[in-house]
Amino acid sequence: MLAEILTGLSGLTEGVQFLFTLGGLKNVAMLLIAGVLLYLGVKKEVEPLLLVPIGFGCLLANIPMSELMHQGIDSGARQVFDIIGAPDAAKALMKEDTGFLRLLYNAGIANELFPLLIFIGIGAMTDFGPLLENPRILLFGAAGQCGIFLTLLLALALGFPYLQAVSIAIIGACDGPTAIYVAAQYAPELLGPISVAAYSYMALVPIIQPPIMKALTTHKERTTRMPKVERSVSPNVKLAFPVVVTIVTGLIAPKGLPLMGAIMLGNFMREAGVVARLTKASENEIANIATLFLGIAIGATMGAEAFLKPTTLAIFALGFVAICLDTVVGVLFGKLWYLLSGGKINPLIGAAGISAYPMAARVVQTQGQRYDKHNFLLMHAMGANTGGQIGSVAAAAVMLSVLKGMGLI
Repeated sequence: MLAEILTGLSGLTEGVQFLFTLGGLKNVAMLLIAGVLLYLGVKKEVEPLLLVPIGFGCLLANIPMSELMHQGIDSGARQVFDIIGAPDAAKALMKEDTGFLRLLYNAGIANELFPLLIFIGIGAMTDFGPLLENPRILLFGAAGQCGIFLTLLLALALGFPYLQAVSIAIIGACDGPTAIYVAAQYAPELLGPISVAAYSYMALVPIIQPPIMKALTTHKERTTRMPKVERSVSPNVKLAFPVVVTIVTGLIAPKGLPLMGAIMLGNFMREAGVVARLTKASENEIANIATLFLGIAIGATMGAEAFLKPTTLAIFALGFVAICLDTVVGVLFGKLWYLLSGGKINPLIGAAGISAYPMAARVVQTQGQRYDKHNFLLMHAMGANTGGQIGSVAAAAVMLSVLKGMGLI
């Protein structure tokens, strides 16, 4: 009995001993990163709904000997082992995926379920009315995605493979679920850093954008007042909009249809008004549960060996460049429209063309009132912001369809 107890105690110390090895020091570094994420989420309230579960998932995944991300051998490989007559010792190693975090990952990340559930909730919470009031403002949403394509070219120039480059560039959409969806499907080895970068930069939009907005515009441009948005869109138009967008996306870029279809399903339920219970569940319970499991599963991918690489730093740098380029192109497009309209369009609205909804619109409103307290840009910015929401998904859909045409996916 005493020998068995001592054997058990020696097993308990293996984890502690491992921490003092080279591999263990990497785990310690990741535990510190997990602590930083939890600190940012709890104390600084930086995207807490995502950073808290991501941080805790990272914590669990990097505790030595936990095997929470254990990955077994799939059924196909097991059949091959049976056919070739693998020895019993080898068969004993053929375990199913048993780790708690691995099961979560397989249940909602590997098959893209969690991001799509969140998109249904986003659609249920999004009012496309301001966009439909002035459809031309959708162009701001298109301009706000240029950073994605410019960053794609930069990533390719740095030597990233096509699929990885596309996944990194999508950070520029400033849309966490879109970045997760693309990375999980086409660059799962980069899912952890891409997810953390996407949500971190979303939270930093109020810090990143204002200096760029000020540097690129004049005082006269920033104080341009725009007319009040009139509520004139009929319910039938708002109801038809998600259906039309879904059909058009399916015809033009079918690879992006799951993303666009999910967000438009949520919006259709919102505008239909006859499934209030489903709409409420999509906005709240379903979205909250999916967000929790999504965050934990993403954190689980942040193992020391996968995360502590020079590639991670490059991803964060390229993500920052993408967000900055989105803002620059959006504001410059706003300046062009300002000139073409004879000074009737405030260029600051261009900064809302990204998909950080509704954060980017609030930044535009705050900056507009900073220079003129009686300047109300929120509704116009919301139109551009909802355009950016659609634009980010459309950009991802187009890129995936191009990759399919190239035979890469």
